[in-house]
Amino acid sequence: MTGESWGSHGVGYGRYTGGVSKTFYIETFGCQMNAHDSEKVIGTLEQQGYARVQDEVDAGLILYNTCSIRDKAEQKVFHRLNEYKKLQGEGKRFAVIGCVAQQEGEKIFEKAPYVSLVAGSASYRNLPEMLARLEAGETRITGLDDRQTDETFETEFTARSNPHRGYITIIEGCDKFCAYCVVPYTRGKERSRTAASVLVEARKMADMGFTEIQFLGQNVNSYRDPSGRMSFAELLVAVGEIEGVKRVRFTTSHPRDFTRDIVEAIDATPTLCDHIHLPVQSGSTAVLKAMAREYSREWYLERMSWIHGAKRDISITSDMIVGFPGETDADFEETITLLDAVKYDAVFAFKFSPRPNTPAVGMVDSIPEEVKTERLRILMDRQREIQREHYGRHLNEVQECMVESHNMARMQVVGRSTQNKTVNFVMGAGEVGMPPVGSYVPVRITKTLPNCLVGEALAVGPDAVRYVPVVRQPQFVVLN
Repeated sequence: MTGESWGSHGVGYGRYTGGVSKTFYIETFGCQMNAHDSEKVIGTLEQQGYARVQDEVDAGLILYNTCSIRDKAEQKVFHRLNEYKKLQGEGKRFAVIGCVAQQEGEKIFEKAPYVSLVAGSASYRNLPEMLARLEAGETRITGLDDRQTDETFETEFTARSNPHRGYITIIEGCDKFCAYCVVPYTRGKERSRTAASVLVEARKMADMGFTEIQFLGQNVNSYRDPSGRMSFAELLVAVGEIEGVKRVRFTTSHPRDFTRDIVEAIDATPTLCDHIHLPVQSGSTAVLKAMAREYSREWYLERMSWIHGAKRDISITSDMIVGFPGETDADFEETITLLDAVKYDAVFAFKFSPRPNTPAVGMVDSIPEEVKTERLRILMDRQREIQREHYGRHLNEVQECMVESHNMARMQVVGRSTQNKTVNFVMGAGEVGMPPVGSYVPVRITKTLPNCLVGEALAVGPDAVRYVPVVRQPQFVVLN
């Protein structure tokens, strides 16, 4: 997944439990996939009679949902577990779930013997059974599926943390086996949900007030409907045509499975957001081959030409790795020239670090750390220059922005455009109050910065419904 949402999220919202001792606290590290996995885990736990609490001190069960994409992920896990260790004498139970759990397996019990449950993401569907064993007193419970499972994690209950924007995982796992990536070993093989089940969930979300739906997958555009009913592009269009849905997004795509009909679908369907995140990782064909990415620079640039040739102005973002083993100065220069050719709206770049169990572990990491650091600086400096210039195309445009929050200190509204750009705007002259979170506001762009846009909300006639708040606050999407 992309580095867009990398971070840690403590999940709480304590409530009166009427003396129920089944309470839990969950902390999540990683991207949107992990965050959405936690929403599904939370929904399952609550369906099993558990109650969320705001602080681990008040929890009977502490869960740590982990990610192993970035360097030193395992150290972070055990550091946090060591912090929790002081609570073990209070009758608490500890669970490590997610990618690090799948990667480290039962070694977690050896390093942290107070942990009672270790479960990889492919085994979350068995959570009710594992919780029952935990409640029965078992102290070493594992859920470590091998990567050949055909089952996906569909839950009857999903706790949605945002009542306006909702995620749907349409495909899990990865079959690409890029040399640097741990995902195929921790998430298993690619397995897709049926288009019918995705549409059922999307329609129910729309009925409950969600206006933006985002498809998720390690390689979301590698989706293959098991029933053979719809292609990925057709599924995007079908969800975009559901009444009440104003925006449809998807992340993360793989260039190898990126097809022209995706661009054609965005062009033809206004509700499909004009933003594509297509990680390239390197601009050098030689490095791409060493990475086992299964495409060349020319292949990638052909797909960029499809996007650049679209009727709509489609925003393009990407992931890049600098300092991969064997990357020469000439290879790195090809990455810089790719920036100039594509003109990305954002790039998430990282220094190479070998991940456990991947082919890159056996490669000689010949690039000195200081060279990696300097290459990363050069790349990000050039990208910042491109963004400063490229964002200028939006000056004086009117963009519809979904309100995400309010900055009361500056009396600004923080919104997001269909291109996934942050837009900070003020209300127009004579406007009173702030539009509610989740509403959509037309904004004229008055200033452009390298990482955001600045604007002013347009006035709306007195007889029009200016801002329509979404008053429903759904906690679950229930699938029959």
